Amino acid sequence: MVQAKKRQEQIEQIVVTAQQMREIEGRIFAAGMPVAALMEKVAKLIASRIQELCPSTNTRRVGVLVGPGHNGGDALVVARELHFQGYEVVVYRPISKLKELTSQHAQYADSLGILCYEQIEQLQDCDLIIDGLFGFGLGRTLEGPIASAINQLNGWSKLVISIDLPSGLHTDTGEVLGTAVRATRTFCLGLWKLAFLQDQALEYVGTAELIDFDVPLADIWAVLRTPKLKRVTKTAAIAYLPIPRAPVTHKYKQGHLLLICGSHKYGGGAILSGLGARASGVGMLSIAVPEYLKPLLLAELPEALIIGCPETETGAIASLPDIELASFSAIACGPGVTKDATSVVEKVLASDCPLVLDADGLNILAELGTIPTLSKRQATTVLTPHAGEFKRLFPDLGDPTKDRVQVVREASKLSGATILLKGARTAIANPSGSVWVVPESTPALARGGSGDVLTGLMGGLVAAASSKALPLEEVVQSAAWWHAQAGILASQERTELGVDAYTLTQYLMAVVREGVE
Repeated sequence: MVQAKKRQEQIEQIVVTAQQMREIEGRIFAAGMPVAALMEKVAKLIASRIQELCPSTNTRRVGVLVGPGHNGGDALVVARELHFQGYEVVVYRPISKLKELTSQHAQYADSLGILCYEQIEQLQDCDLIIDGLFGFGLGRTLEGPIASAINQLNGWSKLVISIDLPSGLHTDTGEVLGTAVRATRTFCLGLWKLAFLQDQALEYVGTAELIDFDVPLADIWAVLRTPKLKRVTKTAAIAYLPIPRAPVTHKYKQGHLLLICGSHKYGGGAILSGLGARASGVGMLSIAVPEYLKPLLLAELPEALIIGCPETETGAIASLPDIELASFSAIACGPGVTKDATSVVEKVLASDCPLVLDADGLNILAELGTIPTLSKRQATTVLTPHAGEFKRLFPDLGDPTKDRVQVVREASKLSGATILLKGARTAIANPSGSVWVVPESTPALARGGSGDVLTGLMGGLVAAASSKALPLEEVVQSAAWWHAQAGILASQERTELGVDAYTLTQYLMAVVREGVE
């Protein structure tokens, strides 16, 4: 049982490219696993899951899209199994030339009386569509009759389940190759493919689910060796939170965070990031804000040490009082400071303290020159940009909305910083080239102030980690997972429209409670 749970956790973390999956499958087949046997096993797992989700009592007619390769073969075995279970099954097969094994299954389906059509219109009255046109590895643009058929299908608003990957998506980048099936649910086969972690693929994959067909771990490690890309799982994220605490401890052993935030214009950013830091459990929290905001912060966070700072004419922090930055476990800077706080950002960048930089802290860094500025830092740095800030920080790299995994990896290598690229699938990279991706989130977090909460939360965790020598990038991915899960939990109870940033802070502890129970 323990070994099975350990394997399941490893499989949930692993992400592969199309080429890596080919190599892993090649090893399985070379070891003696017949292709036909694996196809039967996988398809029966899919058929069983479909029966759970869509019982025949509620699903009268099932349409199955069959392509020429083994993805089409999987689909035909699924069609056969559903037929045996009493479903009315019809097949759309637009390509007559099939791989040998797929052709054999097509012949058998014909012998069973399963109707096969070359026009998608014959499937319009189906209750469920199963997409088995193209699996992983598609590299060409879909066009002509097949593209037209997919577009027609997408216009029907049907329940659609894709096998392995929605037909038309690039396996690695998630790019739409001309057109693609918009699935309601996708069964990813064996191991998670990279496309499932790319923002641009999400509106096509629907609800993603892994169908584990027992890929031998030895074959996975033989191909991947040291994995450089992982999904952040609940188990991994909880493991790097500062819990449980030692029976004998004190506040400074739990980290001391200096949070630099706020201005007259963005006073709320200071409060929200402070509340995020509070939730982290950091032992001591100091918050530097313009003098004007000090009473507001004292009222909201009475346990924190509030440091009033001189102000610029625009109400930003003009300078930090005479405090020893090296005395803090970590510094988080940026929420609400405005670009008038340039001298403050320069000072923290020059410090020897671990630093989390966000919002206008990032914009100021971009103006100073990201790579030359960070090359002078001796301490660790975490940057937390959204796509727009990323482009300003790294204008010579690719579009982060395309292949976000590749660009965040390259940016981290160039800058020497750990970088958290925000998005529907937040990606975290360290300078050694490793990337972690948070595999789920919610559009409820697309609200002003959500990022401020993350900065405070992360700053507190980094401060606590510094006193416990925990790996920085693991702590950062734990913060990102925690933040996303709080948004998901809040949206489940309050809907996606009801999750403002202040409300988000109220759900952070519920996530931890569920995680450790």
